[in-house]
Amino acid sequence: MSTTEAERITELLKTAKTIAVVGLTDTPMRPSYGVSHYMLSRGYRIIPVNPKITDWMGEKAYSSLLEVPDKIDIVNVFRRSDAVPDVVEQAIQIKAPAIWMQEGVIHEEAAEKARQAGIFVVMDRCILKEHRKRE
Repeated sequence: MSTTEAERITELLKTAKTIAVVGLTDTPMRPSYGVSHYMLSRGYRIIPVNPKITDWMGEKAYSSLLEVPDKIDIVNVFRRSDAVPDVVEQAIQIKAPAIWMQEGVIHEEAAEKARQAGIFVVMDRCILKEHRKRE
């Protein structure tokens, strides 16, 4: 990771306020739940994006990014890699400034498409671990 990417991640985590978590579940044992709970405890607003739940920690859940009425600073992806192109399409449509693909979520073509659209992409990294490193 180049220092510029590390610096951009630091800046992103400092300035972002709202994180839309695609694939967030209401099952406490799932990584998306624990990571989102941590980010919530650090002052971020977490917007759940998952058609299978209605809300998470009192925040209304949405079926897709396109339904979220609020400004999103980071789209955090907790989905299998093959679902990433659809998420990227939606992120481009809503003009999200950043897409964060969690550990193990890798899709080079979709990442490149997002970058071409001016979106900062973090891939195959845990937002919790990156945040904790900078606390």
